[in-house]
Formats: sequence, structure tokens, C-alpha cells
Amino acid sequence: MPLYLIERDVPGAHGLTPEQQAGISAASCAVLDGMGPRITWLQSYATENKITCIYEADNEDLIREHGARGGFPVTRISEISSVLSPSLSKA
Repeated sequence: MPLYLIERDVPGAHGLTPEQQAGISAASCAVLDGMGPRITWLQSYATENKITCIYEADNEDLIREHGARGGFPVTRISEISSVLSPSLSKA
């Protein structure tokens, strides 16, 4: 299944409280539960004014549908062509 990097413009994302983060997570999971196994949220990162997420999905349309259903902004979607990590230097 393809991997996607999703950028979401969220002003003040770096200041989200743990309670707000938990609420966003719960809302996202609730939407995903209703969408079936063709889309999976793997991880997200909050920076100053952005939340960047990694998803597995059959296609970009599922990412956009998740955003629309949950009210999550989708600023940009990029398909990940390869993953680089420190483990590659040991191969």
C-alpha cells in the first residue's frame, strides 16, 4: 500500500495541549474506523503552524475524504517514493 506525507496548516499546532492532541487523535481514529482498512494513520508531527502526517492508503482520494469527513485541513499530499534511515548505512 502506498505511503503518503500529508501537510496540514494548523496555526499554533506547536501549542496544542495534551488534551487537544488526544481529542484530535480520537476524532481522526473515529473517522478512520468508519472508512475501513484501505487507509491507516501511522504517525503525525506537530511543528509551529503545521501538522505533518504519515498515512498508508490505497490512493490520495482516501486522504482527502478523511480530511473532509473529520474537518482536518489537507494542505498538501505527497506520495513517499522511498524511506531513508540510519539503518541504510549498515546494509
